Amino acid sequence: MNPRSHWLLARDPHASSGMNTVVGVFTDSGAAQRAARELEALAVPRDRITVLFPGETRRLHTEVPTTEAEPPGVGTALGGVVGGATGAAAGVQAGALIGLFVPGVGPVFALGALGALVLGAAGAAVGSKLEHTLPEGLPKDEVFFYEELLGQGRAMVMALTEDEAQANRVRPQLAEAGAESLDAARERWWVGLRDVEAQAYVTAGGDFSRAEAEYRRGVEAALGIGRGASYSDVVGELQIRYPDTYAREAFRRGYESGRRHAEMRRGSRRVA
Repeated sequence: MNPRSHWLLARDPHASSGMNTVVGVFTDSGAAQRAARELEALAVPRDRITVLFPGETRRLHTEVPTTEAEPPGVGTALGGVVGGATGAAAGVQAGALIGLFVPGVGPVFALGALGALVLGAAGAAVGSKLEHTLPEGLPKDEVFFYEELLGQGRAMVMALTEDEAQANRVRPQLAEAGAESLDAARERWWVGLRDVEAQAYVTAGGDFSRAEAEYRRGVEAALGIGRGASYSDVVGELQIRYPDTYAREAFRRGYESGRRHAEMRRGSRRVA
C-alpha cells in the first residue's frame, strides 16, 4: 500500500469547534520529528503539534527532563493518570521532550505537552475525566489505537488544525515526508485480528460476513470508550456514541471480545 495515497482526517463528532486532528504514522522516529518541524511552515502553532514515539527505559530515566523545575534524568511515570498528565503538561514548553511510561506499552517519548495529555488520559475512566482533559478536536476514541501503534514501534505526528483548509495543507506535507494514514494502519490492525474473531463468531453459530461491521465497532468501543469496563458500566456512553448499534447482538459480542483483549493487555502489564 502506498503510504502517500490514503489519509484520514480524524474528526471528533462531539467537538464544538471546527478544529480537527490530522495524524501521520511513521516507521522511523527521526522522520516523524523532521516532519513535525516542517509543519510549522504551514502556520500550525508548535503547541498544536506533537510527536509520539517509543523509547528506551535507559534513556527515559537518565536523559529526559520533564519540567524546567526538575533536573535532567527525572522521567515521569504517568501510568495513565489524568491528573499527572495535566500536571506534566502544564510545566512543559511547546516542543519540549517529555518522557512517559505508558502501562502496556512501555517507555514513550512525546514532543510537546499535547502528547502528555493524550497518553496520560489513555488510562482514565470513561466519561467526564477523559472528555474534559483532551483538547477539542482530538478524537477520544482513538487513544487506544495510538497505544497499539506505539507498541508496534511506530511513531505518530499529530497536528491540531484550525480548519479544513489547513488540514488540506498538512496532509500532503506529512505524506511527502513518508507518513501512512491512521486509517490504513487501523485496517492492518483489524486484518491481524479478523480471522480469529471470525472463527469464534462462526463457531458460536453466527454469520460473521453480515455481522463484521457491527462486531468490529463493538471491539473498538471496548478498547476505546470502555477501556475494558463492563458493558453495563458504560452503556450510557455507548448509547450516545453508537445509538443505532449499541444494543445489537453483534455489537455486544464484539464488545465482550474487546474486553477480553483489554484483560490480556492488563495481564501483560502486570507481567512486565
